Amino acid sequence: MNLKDWIGRSEEVTDLFTATPYAALSATFDRPAERPANGTTLPALWHWLYFLPLYRQSEIGPDGHAKRGGFLPPVPLPRRMWAGSQFEFHAPLRIGETVTRTSTIHDVTEKSGRTGPLVFVKVRHELRRAGESAIALTEFHDIVYRELASPNDVAPPPKATYPDPVWRTKWVPDDVLLFRYSALTFNGHRIHYDRKYVTEVEGYPGLIVHGPMIATLLLDLLRHKMPDAEVAKFEFRAVRPTFDINYFFVNGTPSADGKTIHLWAEDHEGWLTMDATAVLK
Repeated sequence: MNLKDWIGRSEEVTDLFTATPYAALSATFDRPAERPANGTTLPALWHWLYFLPLYRQSEIGPDGHAKRGGFLPPVPLPRRMWAGSQFEFHAPLRIGETVTRTSTIHDVTEKSGRTGPLVFVKVRHELRRAGESAIALTEFHDIVYRELASPNDVAPPPKATYPDPVWRTKWVPDDVLLFRYSALTFNGHRIHYDRKYVTEVEGYPGLIVHGPMIATLLLDLLRHKMPDAEVAKFEFRAVRPTFDINYFFVNGTPSADGKTIHLWAEDHEGWLTMDATAVLK
C-alpha cells in the first residue's frame, strides 16, 4: 500500500450556516448566547461548526474517529492528532448562507521520529458560497499519525512561553467544556471525553483539550480585544498537548503597527502549547 496514492483525492460537502451552532459556541465560551440574524458574519474559525463528519456508528473505529481509509489514507498508526493549520480569509462567511467545502489530500509524508514512525497528512479545504466560483476561505489542515506511547519513551523537552503578553485570559478546561465542544463539532475522538481510554490506552495523564478549540480561543481573544479587526491570514502550530487536569492561558501581543498579532497558549507551568500568528486586513 502506497499512502501517496491518496494525494489528489477529494470530497465535497455542502452545508447551511444556521444560527444555533453559533449561539451554542458563544455559550460554551461564556459569551451571550443570542441566535444571530441572517447576514451576521461568522467569526474566524467558526466554520468548524459546520460540515460535520457524519459517519454512521458502524463506521467508527476504536479511537472514536472514522475507520481508516475512505477519504483520508488508511495510515496504520493508532495515534492521530491535529498538528496545525494555515488559513487565508478571502471573503466573509455569513449566517444564512449555503456554503460548499471542497477537500483534497494535498500531501502525505512518511518520516521516522524519536518515538518511531510518523505520517503527516496535509488536507486543503476550499470554501465557496452558493452561486459563487471565488474561494471565500482556504484552509490547510495538518494531521500527524504516530505510535502509541511506550514506557521507554522520553518526552521532548518543553519550550518556554513568551514573556509579557499584552492580552491574557485564563481558561479552566473542565469535562463539560470539552464535552460541549466535542458535541458541537460532532467530534467522536475519545481522547477528549473518555478518561479511561485516554489514560489507559493512549497513555496520557488526562483528557486532551482540543487543538482547534484552543486555536479558536486565540482568535476569540483577538476578536474581543480588537472587535473591528478583520483577519486576512492565520496559522497555528500545536507544540505540546494541553490536559484538562490544569488551567491554561491564551495570550496575545500586537506588533507595533497593529497589523500582525502574535498569539500563543501556555499551560499552568508556563510551557508553550500552541504558537500562532494572525495578519489583519
